[in-house]
Amino acid sequence: YFPATEGDIDEIDAQYTDILLACTRNILEKLKEYGSPNPLLKWLKSRWTELKDLGLSEVEFEKLTVEAQIQIFSKLTTTLRRNPSSRETIRKQVDNYSVSLITALNEFIKDAQHKLPEEKSNIVVIADNLDRIISLEKGNNRTSHKEIFIDYSSQLTALNCHVVYTVPISLAYSSQAPELRNIYATPQVLPMIMVKNRDNKPYSQGLDKLKEVIEKRIHLVDSRIDIDTQIFDSQDTRIELCAMTGGHVRELMLLMQSVMRYIDNFPITTRIVRRAVSDARDSTYRNAVSSEEWQKLAKVYISKTIPNDEYYRSLLFRRCVLEYREFDGEGNPVRWYDVHPLIEGTPEFKSALDDLTNSKHSAVSGQQSAFHNSD
Repeated sequence: YFPATEGDIDEIDAQYTDILLACTRNILEKLKEYGSPNPLLKWLKSRWTELKDLGLSEVEFEKLTVEAQIQIFSKLTTTLRRNPSSRETIRKQVDNYSVSLITALNEFIKDAQHKLPEEKSNIVVIADNLDRIISLEKGNNRTSHKEIFIDYSSQLTALNCHVVYTVPISLAYSSQAPELRNIYATPQVLPMIMVKNRDNKPYSQGLDKLKEVIEKRIHLVDSRIDIDTQIFDSQDTRIELCAMTGGHVRELMLLMQSVMRYIDNFPITTRIVRRAVSDARDSTYRNAVSSEEWQKLAKVYISKTIPNDEYYRSLLFRRCVLEYREFDGEGNPVRWYDVHPLIEGTPEFKSALDDLTNSKHSAVSGQQSAFHNSD
């Protein structure tokens, strides 16, 4: 497992080569105790003439220890992520020699797999956070999402082990969905944890799960801590924080980090939670919505559904709209959607919701008047 955007990939500017190199670096790092790195080091040595000017090492490649040679892959991904001026040099080498890189990586995987303990006979790679990659227009109705996950799918699916890629949700619900299914099998969409039901009433089971996430993280430090007296000033304060995440675990972590910046001493009060919520609302989500989208969000809030078009897919990608799942009477999963709670508190959303509600009431009143006149 590796969170790609935290150490390997720039989510604003990413290509398939970056993902392939990130997989190589992380697989090599995690399994170097089992497999021989020689195939990958030979590949790196063959590319050294083109890469040495990037300042990866002051020593000639042949004079480096094996461990130092392995670390060059880490330096490559770090340079790729942090130094835009060097990206094209690295990407060109990976792209032009992707077949030989994949061959070398598969040799390493095969060797490592044979030497794993019996209880760990299979290798699974989870490349997380790829769903955060920003979609860039490439012309001819193509995007960087399609280019990475579909046009270069043969490279991403060429590794001889199980690989899980977290693709952007907007791609999973686009016209490319059938193609994604043919290449990778049916995408498994992870819904948010329900914090309220379709009637906008609190959903205690979901809130309890989010409360549990906080509890487990804190109890890693000290299992004796009472969460709702020593960390929060009450259980209601913890519930309010959880409810404002919309059931998105990463949002929970971000809000907790924000809360921690605002306190000098425990416990966390409702006032502090609301300050963190207000900060996230104004600095992030309010800016993520354009003027013409507030009305769309109001419609989602009322209907709990979304049309399958690019505008609403974009709202999903930006987490302005969140997806939930529940089961019908026959046990089949049913999707529904809602506006992120942090957006619900903005003046623009409240105004759009009032306008939409009033227009519906006016339409109903007009119909009733027409029936009355006909009588």
